[in-house]
Amino acid sequence: MKIQRLIRFKFAAEKGLAAIHWMVREQPGLDLHTMLKSCYFADKDQLNRENRPVFGATYRAMQFGPVPLEIYEMAKGEAIWLAELGLDRFPWRLDGYHLGLISNDSPDMDAFSEADFASLQAGFAMSRTMNFTSRTAATHGSDWQAANLGYLRYEDMLDDTEDKADRIADLVESAPYMRL
Repeated sequence: MKIQRLIRFKFAAEKGLAAIHWMVREQPGLDLHTMLKSCYFADKDQLNRENRPVFGATYRAMQFGPVPLEIYEMAKGEAIWLAELGLDRFPWRLDGYHLGLISNDSPDMDAFSEADFASLQAGFAMSRTMNFTSRTAATHGSDWQAANLGYLRYEDMLDDTEDKADRIADLVESAPYMRL
């Protein structure tokens, strides 16, 4: 029996930090659902256009759509990510389901390539124009369904194209070594 290897990326913590910080500056009082789905849209877009995601997060298929777990932990202010990033505190605070700035610092936009930031901007623009119900529906695609309330697979986030099998094979081998 052949064991199928999965596509796994090393999460880009600096990008997660910069993305949350940038989105909260753009929209004070940003709700978690909008922010989390923006990151999902960005990762999926970048994966399909550039053969790599922006963040490389671990996605959990939750009731209201995919959740990038590491980004969610950062948004909640979990200390493990403060230590990972060498910070004393995050520049935001989670109050209920909304994020608010507690610092006037600017986000480190150097963490992003032009393509990364374009995907983030597109994902954020799409997410913030939708209401909760339509955003949830937009994230309940075949990748979310295949996860069956478990973990999404990057293989399932790829669009169906003629070269999908080759792309998957390449990513299985190269993804763990990519610097996102």
